[in-house]
Amino acid sequence: MSRRHAPVALDPVQVQVETRGAISPSSAEAAREVVAASTAVAHEPVLFARVKLSASADPAVARPCTAQANLDVSGRLIRAQAVAESVHQAIRLLGDRLRVRLRRTSQDWEDLRGQRPEDADHEWRHSSPHRRPLPYFPRPEGEREIVRHKTYELAWATPDEAAFDMEQLDYDFHLFTEAETRQDSVIYHSGDGYRLAQVDPAPDRLGPVSIPLTLSSAPAPVLSIREAVERLETIGSPFIFFADTGTGRGNLVYHRYDGHYGLITPSR
Repeated sequence: MSRRHAPVALDPVQVQVETRGAISPSSAEAAREVVAASTAVAHEPVLFARVKLSASADPAVARPCTAQANLDVSGRLIRAQAVAESVHQAIRLLGDRLRVRLRRTSQDWEDLRGQRPEDADHEWRHSSPHRRPLPYFPRPEGEREIVRHKTYELAWATPDEAAFDMEQLDYDFHLFTEAETRQDSVIYHSGDGYRLAQVDPAPDRLGPVSIPLTLSSAPAPVLSIREAVERLETIGSPFIFFADTGTGRGNLVYHRYDGHYGLITPSR
C-alpha cells in the first residue's frame, strides 16, 4: 500500500517569480509567499512552482493586474489564475483558487479521471465556483496580432476526462482528441454545464458521459488562420474552433487578456 505524502509547504525561495509591468519587489515577494504557503494543502510532493505577475499600464483596463501560478505536483500540472484591480487583490485571489485545486490532489487523480461515469465521485464538478472568463482589453483591431502560438500533442480523452483536465488546469476551454470518435474536439463551459464541438461531430459514437454536456451538431468551419481571426472579430466570441485548411486538424484561436490573440495547434 503506497504511503501518502505528508503536506509540507515549499520554502518561498523555491517559488520562481516572473513579472511584467510595474510590479514592485514587495508584491513579487508576497506572491512567492502566498504560493509557497498554498502548497501546504497538497497531498503529493510539489516539484516545481512558478508564479507570473503582470500589470497593464493602460488606465482604460478595469482589472489590469493578473497573477498566474503553475505547479508540478508529482508530475501533474496544476494551474490557477486571477485578475483584479490591484496586484494585492490578484495575489490573494490566486491563493484562494490555487488551494482549491491543490486540495483535489488529495484524491487519486488518475483513478478519478479514469473511472466509469457510474462509479466516479464527481465532487470536482462542484468544488469551486463557476469561472468567469477573463476580460480582454479592447485593443484597436489594427493593432491586434497573434502573440502566442502553442503547439502540443493533443491528449486522447473522454469528455468527462477532458472536463476534469480543464478544471484542474483552470482553463476556459480545452483542446483534445475525443477517445471514442477520434475527433479533434474542444470542450468549454456553457451555462451550468459543458459543450463539446468537434471537427466532424459523431454523437452516436460518443461513449457514456456523466457530466452535463451538450454537443454542437455543426462541423468545425474549415478556415485558414487569417480567416479564423477575421471570424473571431466578426462574431465576438471568446474563441474560434476550426479545421485548418492545410492540415484538417482542429485548431483554436482566442482572445488574450491583453487584447492580442493566442493560437493553439496540434503538433501532429
